[in-house]
Order: sequence, then C-alpha cells, then structure tokens
Amino acid sequence: MEFSKRFFVTILFVSYSVFARSIHQNNDQQSTAHFDEKNEDHWRLQAQWTLRTKVFAPLNTKVAKNIILFLGDGMSITTLAATRVYLGHKYKHFGEELKLSFEAFPYTGLAKTYCVDQNVADSACSGTAYLTGVKANSGTVGLSGAVKRGDCESQKDGEHSLTGLVDWAQRAGKRTGVVTTTRVTHATPAASFAHSADRRWESDSDLPNGFQCPDIAKQLVRGKVGSRIDIVFGGGRKNFFPKSEKDAEGHYGYRSDKTDLIREWLIKKINLGVPAKYVYNRKQLMKLNKKENHSVLGLFSPDHMPYHLEAEEDDPTLSEMTVKAIELLDNKNGFFLFVEGGRIDTAHHEAKARKALDETAEFAKAVEAALRMVNPEDTLVVVTSDHSHTMTYSGYSKRGTDILSFTNKLNATDNIPYTTLSYANGPGYRPHDNFIRPSPTLEDLQNINFTYPALVPILRETHGGEDVAVFAKGPWSHLFSGNFEQNFIPHAIAYASCIGPGLTHCSV
Repeated sequence: MEFSKRFFVTILFVSYSVFARSIHQNNDQQSTAHFDEKNEDHWRLQAQWTLRTKVFAPLNTKVAKNIILFLGDGMSITTLAATRVYLGHKYKHFGEELKLSFEAFPYTGLAKTYCVDQNVADSACSGTAYLTGVKANSGTVGLSGAVKRGDCESQKDGEHSLTGLVDWAQRAGKRTGVVTTTRVTHATPAASFAHSADRRWESDSDLPNGFQCPDIAKQLVRGKVGSRIDIVFGGGRKNFFPKSEKDAEGHYGYRSDKTDLIREWLIKKINLGVPAKYVYNRKQLMKLNKKENHSVLGLFSPDHMPYHLEAEEDDPTLSEMTVKAIELLDNKNGFFLFVEGGRIDTAHHEAKARKALDETAEFAKAVEAALRMVNPEDTLVVVTSDHSHTMTYSGYSKRGTDILSFTNKLNATDNIPYTTLSYANGPGYRPHDNFIRPSPTLEDLQNINFTYPALVPILRETHGGEDVAVFAKGPWSHLFSGNFEQNFIPHAIAYASCIGPGLTHCSV
C-alpha cells in the first residue's frame, strides 16, 4: 500500500482548512493568511477548531461489534514526536505541527506500564497486562504474578494461567486474528494466546534440558486459544519445523522434537472442516480471498520480518497484512484483531533511530489503512504501546531541522556537534579519548544503520519506565481518557464489546 501525503495531512489540516474558509469565505486573501504561523489568527483559529471538535463530539455508546487493538512495541511519546518531524522533513513540511493517523483520535489517555516485580516493563509482562487484564512478572507470558520467570512447574499446572481478549472474543462467537512484524511466538503476540513462564521458550529447542513445558509455537497450534485463532500473520517460521528440514526458501528449522507444526496446523483445520491455507510470501498473501480462505497461517520470514527500510518486494508490509486480515475476518458477528508494529522496539534496542521512526510511520499507515475499511460507529480501535525506550529528543533546533541529524545550535560546552536524538544507554556509546567526546561529524548519519550516541555503554539499549499513550476511537472510546493502569485496557475493551467475564455494556 503506497504511502501518500494524505497519511499525515490529517484532520488537523483538512477539517481546519474547511473551518477557516467557512469563516472567511468572502475574503480569500485573509483566509490564506490564517495558514501563516506568524499570524496570530492562525493559532486562534486552530485552537477554536480543536475546541469545537471536542465540545460537539457525541459520545458513542453502541456495542463494539469489531475491535482492533494496535500495539506499537516500544513506541514512546518521544518516538511519536520524533516521527512527526521525520515525516515532515521527508515530505517538505516542518513536521512538528503534523499528526500521525491515530493522533487525531478523539480520546487519549496514559497507561502505567510497570510489572509486578519490576519498575520498567518488558514486552511479556506488559503484553499480559493489556491483553489479559492482569499484571504479571517480567519475562512471563499469560501467567499471573504468582509465577516467577522460569518456573516450568507452575506453568504446567495451569492454576495461574490467564485468559484474555482473544479467548473472550472467541467465546462470544467472534473471529480472531493476530498480526505482527516480529516472530509470531515473540513475547507480545504470545501474550494473546500462550502461557509461558519464560518468554524465551518460543521453540522446544529453547527449553532447558529436562523441562517438559509446552513451548509457545506448540501452544499456537495445539493450545485451546491459539488453535482457534483464525488469522495469524508474522515471522518466526523456523520455530514451527525441524532443524533437519528446510522450508520453501531454503532456511532450516529450529525445532528439536522433529515436529512439523505447520503441517499439523493445516491437518487439524482440515479435519475440523475449516478451509485453511498456509502462506509464506507477499504474493501468496495478496491472493487470499475470504470465500476460499477461512483460516490462514502466514509466516513470512524465518525470524523477525525485515525492517521496512530493508524489505524486499516479496515481503508484505504491516499495512498489507492488516488490510488482508480485516478482509478475511469481517463477518456478521464481528472480530477481534491484534496488530503489532514490533520492529519499532528492536530498532530502539539497536539504537538505530532512523529505523525506529520509519517503523513507527509504517505502523501509523497500518492504522490509517484499517480505518478506511471499518465502520467507526461499530468498531472500537485502540492504539497504544507496551513500554517506552530511552531515546531523548533535545537541543533547541530551528524548525525544519532534520530530526535525524545534528542540532543546529552548537551550544555544547566542548564545541562538538551533537545529534538531536540520543539514548540514555545502548550500543551507541563512544569512549572518550583523553576526556574528549568523539565527534559524530566523522560518521555517516544518513546510513540507515547508524547507531545513535548513548550515555552509558550497554550491548542492547533498555526500555524506559514512563507511561505510554493510549488513543481510542469508536464505541466507548471515552473510557480510555485519563491515567490508568495498563491492565485496565482489556477490561474497557471487553465492556465496550460485551465480551469477557467482567462488567459489560450489555450487562448493565
């Protein structure tokens, strides 16, 4: 799906321009002046337009037939702000004044992301919170805080296993789907269907010797919730077939138990009378149709899917996977779809800010593509993140400065330029030579793999502990206002869509 300027020239400009012209319809010259930021009326009109949209916006209290939960992994508020400028510079705007597709949603809140045992969350405990409604320990997936990381026995007895949005939607007769740019067995998507005492147990080859816990890939195919998911798109193909075998693209598998879970998944669906298909490239994905393909397993890479900036022609984009999932899931009873832009996080861990911002832009495109396909009156769309990162945005640069370059005010006391974006820790640490900071001007900032400077040396940049933004549009989206615990999110979604064991709109 090709990027268009309509993506970021959002309601802020489209509707605002209509509003401004309606006031000055008889004076074209005066109306034009209101798009000059140096003109005070520009800011008054903009604020008045925003006020009117909020004052006159009706509350939607209908039942949410469809639910789409978008998760930008590691998408901090700093990442959002930087991505606006990244897109603005790319398309000859300033950028700070723009909005990503979901930033135009009518309701916004802040979610607190800490784990039960840790003040900075990982994707496993946070995924458990926003998908099941219960906070958990770091490194654990789909299990309560009573289970410590690595406790295989507690995982096996099932006493502390948690169900969540995917299970609740399935019980309500809705179709379900999971889409991600990471391995489908990675911590975030795994939290939607699996119960694992360690997020790293994606394949049986990852289990310590003697451990008999079912791995995450096996739970997707054999699990009570995983086996009933209708659409699964993402990477991680290697975790589904043996080490001794190659896939159609010549990559070896990673399983030690000699099990071909892809074949098992197909046979299981066929035995249930479900039209099912396995696909592994973009061409096959685009050929899928609702009439013939009721259930689809799409594994498009042996590992994580490639970054958008490095993808090849046969790698589907997040937008394409999202659009196809909605096409296939749409039905009279509704659906629940979970979509993760997972490579925002991996790029930040590598301190590769350019890739992180580009992945965020791709994520926003997927949200926009989904909005064009659904009815906002009966579809609740929630966009959020699981945790932040340590990337900072600083320096007093002039408007229009490339966000991925240097600040254009050299006010460092050592008179050495510095980048607008940097990290508190990570692989981008440069050792000082005789107490002199190395100059980044000697490096190629235009390289997509440029590693941005960090204050503290560490092989892999860490997450941050601050709150993350939550954006909502559709039925009962006003529930997502204010500051709340991350585990509140699925409870509010369940209320709006009348699913799950708790209080719902239908039970009031």
